Amino acid sequence: MYKLLLSAIIFITLLSANNPKPYAALGDVIYNDLSAIHSLNNVIPSTYKNDLELYVNEVQETKQMGYSLEKGDTKIDKRVYLNHLRRLSKSHDLFARMAYRIFKNSIKHKNYSLFSQIINNSFIGTNENKEEIMDFYYKHSKFIDVSSGFIHNVLEEEERIKAEKRAKRKRYKSRKMLEAEKIQRIRRKDKLEQEKRESKLQTELLRKKLEIREKQKRELTQ
Repeated sequence: MYKLLLSAIIFITLLSANNPKPYAALGDVIYNDLSAIHSLNNVIPSTYKNDLELYVNEVQETKQMGYSLEKGDTKIDKRVYLNHLRRLSKSHDLFARMAYRIFKNSIKHKNYSLFSQIINNSFIGTNENKEEIMDFYYKHSKFIDVSSGFIHNVLEEEERIKAEKRAKRKRYKSRKMLEAEKIQRIRRKDKLEQEKRESKLQTELLRKKLEIREKQKRELTQ
């Protein structure tokens, strides 16, 4: 139990530490992807589990070797370190291809549990395979856990976009309503002004008629 705990602590420490600088172009890929490869232990066939464990241990040992080389330890041969990295690089690529095969097989055989696990592995280019992942999810959503991970994030983003569109439509509708109300107010005002003008005109016409009649009466009485 103690050894298992110690191994876990060392593993986490190595992941969180900066990578050795010697041959960083090759080493960074191996060290940065160690967590992704380590997590494959839950999905790879049992026949590969021992190989994976050996790989993880060798990466940890090689990284320690890189640190020593970086500090100037003359006991560490740079070429030996480089050969370790080259060998690990080949194994790294093998596990990367294996992860992608597992992803494709999980879809092919409708293995929902395996699918849910493998799509959250960083070896699966989720952006490149987003359409295939989401298409499979929408067809089998009731079988797939989306409480966290890639699909959960995609669904949250889709909901955020929908909410923005609803809010935009609501603002547009409110703006249209305000414009319609403004037009109605203008029309009512124009109508009232027109009625006032017509009323004033009628009053003026009536006044003139009365004046004409009064004038005619005066002329008749003369």
